Amino acid sequence: MKKELLQKLKDLLLAEKERLTKELSQFSHRNPKSATTDYNSDFPNFGDSEDENAAEVAQFTDNLSLEDELEKALRDVDSSLKRIENGSYGLCNYCKQAIDEKRLIARPTSSSCIRCKKTLTQEM
Repeated sequence: MKKELLQKLKDLLLAEKERLTKELSQFSHRNPKSATTDYNSDFPNFGDSEDENAAEVAQFTDNLSLEDELEKALRDVDSSLKRIENGSYGLCNYCKQAIDEKRLIARPTSSSCIRCKKTLTQEM
């Protein structure tokens, strides 16, 4: 892979990491005991009435779901950045062949080639 493309993809990944971290920090806080991308959703406080309590629980539940999705995306970004650093970025985790550059441009966190991804998806 050309150095210019690799740098462009790294820049995209770093920007995505910043965006995800910023979005997570709007409704959660990072777990200081965890070295990974572990966040804990903050419980909202809308007031003391039963209606407000129900709204708090509903919002917290929504936040937990969103937190899980954002954490997974952040782990994928971190994994891709580590692969760039160790020189394995752009190689399929399964067949070790090069991942098509068009796929990496469309989805910089891809860790498998199209063929292996299709095989994995069909097995599920």
